[in-house]
Amino acid sequence: MQHLYLKTTLLLLLTLLLSSCADDNFYQHDALVQPGEHDLPPAGTDSVWAVAGRHYDHSWLYRLFWGNHHRDSWTTPVKLPVFDLSSVNGGMKVVKKGGGFQTSSFQLQDSLGRIYAFRSIDKDPVQVLAKFWRPTFVTNILRDQISSANPYGALIIPGLAKAAGVFHSSPTLYYVQKSDNSFGEYAKAVQGKVYMLEEKFDGMADTLRMFGNVTGFADSEDALCNRYETNTHQFDQKAFVRARLLDVLVGDWDRHKGQWDWAVYEEGADTIYKPIPKDRDQVFLKMDDGAIPFLATSKLMARKFYSFGPTIKDVKALMINARFIDERLLHELTREEWVAIAKDVQEKLTDESIEKAVKNLPPPIYTLKGASILQNLKNRRDQLPEVAEEMYEILAVQVTIAGTDQPDFFQVRRLDDDRTEVTLLRPAQTGIPEKVLYQRTFSRKETEKITLHGLSGDDQFILDGDAAEGILVEVYGGLGEDEITDNSSVKGWRKMTHIYDTERGNEIDFGTEAKDLTTRDVKVHAYDREGN
Repeated sequence: MQHLYLKTTLLLLLTLLLSSCADDNFYQHDALVQPGEHDLPPAGTDSVWAVAGRHYDHSWLYRLFWGNHHRDSWTTPVKLPVFDLSSVNGGMKVVKKGGGFQTSSFQLQDSLGRIYAFRSIDKDPVQVLAKFWRPTFVTNILRDQISSANPYGALIIPGLAKAAGVFHSSPTLYYVQKSDNSFGEYAKAVQGKVYMLEEKFDGMADTLRMFGNVTGFADSEDALCNRYETNTHQFDQKAFVRARLLDVLVGDWDRHKGQWDWAVYEEGADTIYKPIPKDRDQVFLKMDDGAIPFLATSKLMARKFYSFGPTIKDVKALMINARFIDERLLHELTREEWVAIAKDVQEKLTDESIEKAVKNLPPPIYTLKGASILQNLKNRRDQLPEVAEEMYEILAVQVTIAGTDQPDFFQVRRLDDDRTEVTLLRPAQTGIPEKVLYQRTFSRKETEKITLHGLSGDDQFILDGDAAEGILVEVYGGLGEDEITDNSSVKGWRKMTHIYDTERGNEIDFGTEAKDLTTRDVKVHAYDREGN
């Protein structure tokens, strides 16, 4: 009966809210603490006391339904330096205005040619809504739920990343004065707001000491394009595992491909990409402490909005937004390698290093949140080996291995009833030696299906080995004149090799095991390289 009453109450509340209008004056007009608003000591020269988001302060009844979230951090005054475009980092200029649907951002360049992102820490998510909903109270609800993000959480990340061996930027927070007109036509977008300045990695001018002998930088679009076009470009999957474990540690659920830059290294004939995480807006999320957000973020609904707490109970939730890039860049390593990396990260993240990182919070926020974040990080660190195994198991169920637009050689060996080995070989070319690009042995206990994509080269696939049971192997020859030979055998009526290609222009020996799924439709060659 009580459960029915709660549901009815929530339904009535939602009906009332949805019939209301969007608040055109939702956001504060100036983050600067006003005279008499708080009893604070002088901020000192070139600094002010600022409040990141007064508009997130609400009554206890409102919070009962919509959550406390990080409202106390948004409404607590902190001391921030005043941003001066003409003097910060030797003087800066606006290169262009950026930003997605939510964040107001700019690309700035300093006197040495280094590029920076300048982003508002508060967001307006109205553009993610369909036009029908924008004039309604749904806009207010969505805006208010930004309070679930910790506005200062990104300041903790550099210390943790440095200790864990992960590349990172070093963000700094500033207050932009209400009278600042240095942004010209964009002045109103920045005036009176709190902004974060952090390095972007676009060219050699942006090189930092931690990158070593880096030869350049690439975004995910370019790095993925190069990986699939040529067989001399690869991603450092071990480094990416390390970075993804840090993501899970801090509860960063929003790690899609746009959240990464890549440091480029030349190793002989090969080009290697190592990850640089960026845009730490969603670390330490707290959304499960109000009646409605609690229901909305359950496993059956918006599961990916998983709250940061003392234990990592839902690893899969923290992998939802990163699915595209995880599936392409985390299919190479064994369970043992995942666990070894997790244990190394665990050892490097000492109590001392975690404490030092958390102390990068502004002092008033450290007083509010420091103790709980510290304890939660230490507890979650202790879980990392188990988390690594779970991440591995999630990704191991169905694995896709893509070749390139150049000639590739795939070999599949059914070693026994449990094990299937996949090797991807780069044939020798003029000035480029033969190389094993990929080799992994899969277990039928972990993996249901292996999918191979040859893409656009003239590729060769050979499958062999006899087994009583085996893993389903799908072969997509791709564009080009392919040679596919299946000499393998798996007992039983079901064929465990499926071959997809066009009917003409290829040499295919189906043997006794392969199922012929060739077609005249060239769409069979499709492979999602970019995740758009």
